[in-house]
Amino acid sequence: MNMENYYSTRKNVFERIQDASTATKLLMSLMMACFTGLMAQIIIPLPWTPVPITAQTFAVLCSGLFLGKKYGCLSQILYVVLGIAFVPWFGGMTGGLEVFLGSTGGFLIGFIIASYFIGYITERYAKARNFTRMAVVIGIANFALIYIPGLAGLALWMSYQGMAFSVFDLLMMGLVPFIVGDIVKILGAASVSKVFLPKD
Repeated sequence: MNMENYYSTRKNVFERIQDASTATKLLMSLMMACFTGLMAQIIIPLPWTPVPITAQTFAVLCSGLFLGKKYGCLSQILYVVLGIAFVPWFGGMTGGLEVFLGSTGGFLIGFIIASYFIGYITERYAKARNFTRMAVVIGIANFALIYIPGLAGLALWMSYQGMAFSVFDLLMMGLVPFIVGDIVKILGAASVSKVFLPKD
């Protein structure tokens, strides 16, 4: 495949996703929710924090890239709601309301916000779909829109548990150990944008 055919195919696929029927988009949202749940099982527990390293953030970031703000966001709502209801696909094959109300519940809320933000930028600003700009957008989504509610939820959970902690403790438990891995996932998602999303 020459470059002209590649660009044409990339644009056609993107437009077909954007123009798909509501039923098809709902199905794609469910599939992305399943992908998020699958990636959540790639897990590295850390002994000093109840928040594990998982690969699910990559799926969250990609949901907005491929499905846009509405259906990317919906995919993460489905992931959270179905996980609370009856599907044990949160990290470590867990599920239920107790997980949502636990140490990682704020991060789950952040997934929904981040996927919407990335989808909004992807749909509205075609020039943002190159590697550098999208890496910045995804970085903002990851480190602000996921971690702010994530750390807030972790702090609330620790307070409810009666645990004394400082801001430093909170950052060491909920942010610092994940920075390197998150940078890798951000660059990976930005690469996906460069390869699969049209620039006009």
